[in-house]
Amino acid sequence: MSRIGKAPIKCPAGVEVKNVDGLVTVKGPLGELSYTLQPGITLAQEGAVLSVLRSEDNRSMRAFHGLTRALLQNMVTGVTEGYLKTLQIIGTGYSSEVKGPWLRLTLGYSHDILLQVPKGITVEAEAVPRSKGSRQDLQSIIRIKGIDKQLVGQFAAEVRKCRPPENYKGKGVRYADEHVTIKAGKAGSK
Repeated sequence: MSRIGKAPIKCPAGVEVKNVDGLVTVKGPLGELSYTLQPGITLAQEGAVLSVLRSEDNRSMRAFHGLTRALLQNMVTGVTEGYLKTLQIIGTGYSSEVKGPWLRLTLGYSHDILLQVPKGITVEAEAVPRSKGSRQDLQSIIRIKGIDKQLVGQFAAEVRKCRPPENYKGKGVRYADEHVTIKAGKAGSK
């Protein structure tokens, strides 16, 4: 048995789970998410506890068993608490702002980068005053919120990909909890 797949999913109060012909819909205070079960995977509900079951014991069924359980748990967490990714923009002259459905990034290129914010997530961009930041060159903080974990993570990765942090000065877009190792460079290697 898969350790992840056999773990039960506890639904908090206010979360409603419906399973109709393999289409699982999870509805909670923050919204509603849906997922289609793979063939051979079933869902058993006993009160506020969900269990994911599989019909066979082959390799692919075991993989789908754990995957389905993890995705359903993420859906339950998303509709109750939501997900948040925080990014930091570090570099002189770098900035970000939200204009309608677009996130505008100024990251040292000859042009600004416009990313369309997907439906279902909200993006906040906050400029950091010089006196507030712990780092001298921290320019902006971007907060990406939503109920779909995959959508929040995907958009955060797209924002980071616009200017990944480089290893010599640490400039770029990074996650708030990301550690970037700074190299010495030519002057420091002597």
